[in-house]
Amino acid sequence: MDYDLIYEMFFLVQIFIRGYCFYRLVKPFMLSGVTLVDMSDSESVDVFVKNKKKVAYYVAPAYFLTMLFLLYIMPLHIDYFDAYAIGSLIMFFFICLIDRKNYRQKAFLVILFFSLNWISSAMAEILQDNLYTFAEYTDYMQGHPEESLWIALYAGISVFYLTLEFVFTAIGIWLVLKVYRNKSADMEKKELLMLALPAFMGVMSYQIIQRYRMAYFVAYFIEGKRNHDVYDLLIMLFYAVYVIVIVVVIVLYQDIKAKQEENRQTELLAVQIDSIRRHVEQVEGLYKNIRSVRHDMTNHILTLERLYEGNKAEEAKAYSKELTTELAMMTGGIESGNPVTDVILQEFKKEAEESGISFQSEFHYPVDSDINVFDISVILNNALQNAIENSEKGKAEHISIMSYRRNNAYIIEICNSFTGNLQWDVESGLPSTSKEKSEGHGYGLLNIRRVAGKYAGDIDIALRDGEFCLCVMLMIG
Repeated sequence: MDYDLIYEMFFLVQIFIRGYCFYRLVKPFMLSGVTLVDMSDSESVDVFVKNKKKVAYYVAPAYFLTMLFLLYIMPLHIDYFDAYAIGSLIMFFFICLIDRKNYRQKAFLVILFFSLNWISSAMAEILQDNLYTFAEYTDYMQGHPEESLWIALYAGISVFYLTLEFVFTAIGIWLVLKVYRNKSADMEKKELLMLALPAFMGVMSYQIIQRYRMAYFVAYFIEGKRNHDVYDLLIMLFYAVYVIVIVVVIVLYQDIKAKQEENRQTELLAVQIDSIRRHVEQVEGLYKNIRSVRHDMTNHILTLERLYEGNKAEEAKAYSKELTTELAMMTGGIESGNPVTDVILQEFKKEAEESGISFQSEFHYPVDSDINVFDISVILNNALQNAIENSEKGKAEHISIMSYRRNNAYIIEICNSFTGNLQWDVESGLPSTSKEKSEGHGYGLLNIRRVAGKYAGDIDIALRDGEFCLCVMLMIG
């Protein structure tokens, strides 16, 4: 009865430890992105993150209860390996239910944990068997046949096994979480196959190795042979290399994803450079028009003087108003202090008004600073494009942009009407658009933050009164 009690407690503790390890593995991925339902309150982000953390805590008890049901309560005539496979499948559906995104990534995590679980168990079993074999043949144990002492040895070896299994599993999970950097990135089918194949092969190797190892034990107990020490050492080395291979594959996968992100950012930057080039060409055309007006300005002044000399004040006012209107049309009614930013603001104002969105600008270029106009152009292009794409279509849709100085800080604020849903990326601390990054979207705020970082600044986002407000701070040296 003492042995049976220890055996039952051993498996209960083992299930609990495995449930905790599974929770530690999937938790960072479940918190990598949070869907917000109500964006009217800036505190809603923290509320949803806290709610997601609470939901993530259910993973460990759910795993424990699932395996307890499969192993002890439900009378299934299956071995432990098959029971844990069924339990892993159930946990896949469970974590997909509580966090409905990136299902392929969750499938990989379940397969990975299932594999790490058995590899860690196998390594702990090898060390446990060798330690128990060494202990039982010591002179002390051979000279003390008391049952209580052997029960204590069995209990101690069981604790030793559980500790090793936990340590090996924890090390594997720590390595995976360390090298798996972009946890919010969607996983494609080919990427799932690339990552899951080594884990699947590890499980198959475990099954094959265990069968051969049992043959060694049969030879040991029946024939009294003790020649499996070198074999166990090779198995331990194989399992260690296997875990390293898993980590290396994940590193390669992350490098591929990083390269893809870099290429997309490069393509987007090339598009923005081309856009700025077109803006410069438009500025050159604007200057040609201004030079043309300046060339005719003498004639305009003479015309106004003659009208006033002839006491034709009304005609003079009408002529002056027409001249003012013509000049305003050339500049778009926007004077920011820099011709490039004038053109950018003019284009987005025209695009917004054509979409039925009111556009108000109080932006002024920092002419007395070392801030490059290209960097300002990147900020304006990304921020205003996001504002137009995400402005709520209704009776009060609007976009406003303003800039001001606070000592050495140059601040740009862009606000647009917004009351809908948004995805909040917990890793970057930034919201993302509803469109996929693969379509060229979702990088705007990252590009703005990158530019702000060049000037020892940063960005801040506020959600208030049905508005999405982006604040960009640049430090002026």
